[in-house]
Amino acid sequence: MDLQVLLSPDAAPALGESRTRVLDLLRSAGGPLGVQEIADRTGLHPNTARFHLDALVEAGLATRAPQPRETPGRPSMAYLAVSGEGSTGQRRYRLLAEMLTSMIAGVMPEHREAAAEAGRQWGRYITEQPPPYEQLGAGQSIERLASAMAGIGFSPEVVGEGAAYQLRLRQCPFREVAERHQDVVCSLHLGLMQGILGQLRAPVAADKLQPFAEPGVCIAALATQQRATAAERQAGPRRQR
Repeated sequence: MDLQVLLSPDAAPALGESRTRVLDLLRSAGGPLGVQEIADRTGLHPNTARFHLDALVEAGLATRAPQPRETPGRPSMAYLAVSGEGSTGQRRYRLLAEMLTSMIAGVMPEHREAAAEAGRQWGRYITEQPPPYEQLGAGQSIERLASAMAGIGFSPEVVGEGAAYQLRLRQCPFREVAERHQDVVCSLHLGLMQGILGQLRAPVAADKLQPFAEPGVCIAALATQQRATAAERQAGPRRQR
């Protein structure tokens, strides 16, 4: 592949709805904001807000610095939007992504499972867990999953009903890298969805992700699961006779 393709400042990647809201908030704030304040104003979980803020910093769209504090302890971070004039230059993340995914594919044993497990860990990290004893239905869980994938940069569409659904993912923000390293990138995305659903304690499983099932569309197969009733959980498993 031509190195210029990896280095060229092609169209800026879509930030996604949630990350765009965070950036707009920073730009309109007129001063630095902390993670909790941003989470409160956007309705995001603090971990999710921090995830988007750190991505904006890495993209050169925001800066972070420790907030002054009057008591001992680790200082919290405050974030500030960067003006266009203050940009430190173009980032080369596509080249970095190519380097890292090729290393994972070529060096790590069981690289598909390693990528999937990394996705599951991050999926849990960026997702707010429901309160104890609150059980989301399948429809609610799939809506939250779609919203999370939209926040990352996909354009998701939910199709189906009953026990089987599809999450159709358009506009993959990592399409160029995924075309060359499907086994790594797509395993990561499947693990990400599994981690999100696991954190939600959702009665839904992400069983399979079919990359580029249609032009520009990847399709995730989602299967709903029945929850055990309280009486069944108390009784425990039945013994075989």
